[in-house]
Amino acid sequence: MASKRVEVVGLIERPRAPAYARFMGQLVIIVSGLFLFALGVVLTLRSGLGLGPWDVLHQGISRHTPLTFGQASQVVGVAVIGIGLALRVRPGLGAVLNMLLIGFFVDRLVAVHMIPLAAPYGLLAQLGMDAGGVLLVGLGSGLYIRAKLGAGPRDGLMLGLHRVTGVRVAMTRAALEVTVAIAGFLLGGTVGIGTLVFALGVGPAVELGFRMFGVPSRAGPTPTRQGETGRRAGRPVEDYHGIER
Repeated sequence: MASKRVEVVGLIERPRAPAYARFMGQLVIIVSGLFLFALGVVLTLRSGLGLGPWDVLHQGISRHTPLTFGQASQVVGVAVIGIGLALRVRPGLGAVLNMLLIGFFVDRLVAVHMIPLAAPYGLLAQLGMDAGGVLLVGLGSGLYIRAKLGAGPRDGLMLGLHRVTGVRVAMTRAALEVTVAIAGFLLGGTVGIGTLVFALGVGPAVELGFRMFGVPSRAGPTPTRQGETGRRAGRPVEDYHGIER
């Protein structure tokens, strides 16, 4: 009898956490991931070796307007979401938080002078800081995607352009990256060896973040099919595992 009773007890399912508790957990995860992402951006910025393509644009805009680096990032994010909506890509909550919080965290981290400029300490220090920044961007990406609240607004724009033009996702992404990097450079943004380090290192860094936080590298439909599904169902693109915010 005792053994049977144990077996019956073992079949009882554990109660699931309430929906609001799960949502709050998701918010904690995504905010933590976005903070790591922002910290990585600040490290690349303070290294003085060059930024990732979108951050080159943000820096260029900040040099010609009253906007801070973080505010420029937010304004670009709003514009990207707007273009995505025009292309019938609805942003998820993750995209909105991404747009708001990365810029906010970048400005706060810069304002407290927590991270010194690496240039006075030599090239090795600059390379180390830049590589550390790229690593944190990757880990932050893995963590905020783990929250399952949606990818960044720039991924939505990429999917929308892919759907309208029919150009392969990889080519669409590359064209976006090159375009914003050139625009940022013309505005005075910093392009250098750090830009190359970012381009070559962010992919492996994101893969590491996916492994660390248990994010499947290919979960759900492919970007093409997912974009089509999102359009037909009228739902935002939520699960595309992009690496850009």
